[in-house]
Amino acid sequence: MDLRGRSYLKDTDLSAEEYGYVLDLAARLRQEKRDGNERRRLADKSIALLFEKTSTRTRSAFEVAAHDQERHTTYMGPGETQFGVKESTKDTARVLGRMFDGIEFRGFRQSDAELLADVSGVPVWNGLTDRWHPTQSLADLLTMRDHAARPLTEVAVCFLGDGANNTCASLLTAGALMGMDVRVVAPTARRPAPHVWRDAGHKIFEKRGLGALEVTEEVFESPASVVFDEAENRLHTIKALLVATLAGADA
Repeated sequence: MDLRGRSYLKDTDLSAEEYGYVLDLAARLRQEKRDGNERRRLADKSIALLFEKTSTRTRSAFEVAAHDQERHTTYMGPGETQFGVKESTKDTARVLGRMFDGIEFRGFRQSDAELLADVSGVPVWNGLTDRWHPTQSLADLLTMRDHAARPLTEVAVCFLGDGANNTCASLLTAGALMGMDVRVVAPTARRPAPHVWRDAGHKIFEKRGLGALEVTEEVFESPASVVFDEAENRLHTIKALLVATLAGADA
């Protein structure tokens, strides 16, 4: 499997086989890190982290993943560059493409991520836009695979929340790509596109209001919670993405 030079802007940028390969690679890299024998595949390269929106997990995952692989990162946070102010997206893409080997973009418009990828000449990874959150769904599916004890094709998952947001779009798309049974429960006003298979959210909204869709502290801290496993898997899946698209067949 050789994904060198490929950008990852939305979940459909990978085929089912390629998506499975990235998940397998993430699990392998995770085990190498835990065993203390991680092989450095990406030395002497530089990655630009272009953030229009602040972040904890996404930024940390990209920085630690690059560090583990002996890659240098340059973080450019909100208000720290001329991106979208005095310099167009196309100009920024040309400049960063000549200085860096890859670009992570976390911003507002999906069109900006796509233009960065079209013009820069280097892989661009979507850390979140208004339409997609593909690095999140990678971590979600790896976590489900870790805990389900059965193939993803036999897993049913329900997304409870805003059915029209980027996270839901990515989970639906990635889940469908991998043959999962994905269902959405969302308030009526926040329904996703018509292709969603299940939406009973209006009943919850009518009875409980939006507050009922928040995760309680009891659920968050329960023994069944895997939220911190999923947070750690942001690191391993993002690292796999970097290795796959920058080292390719050498992974």
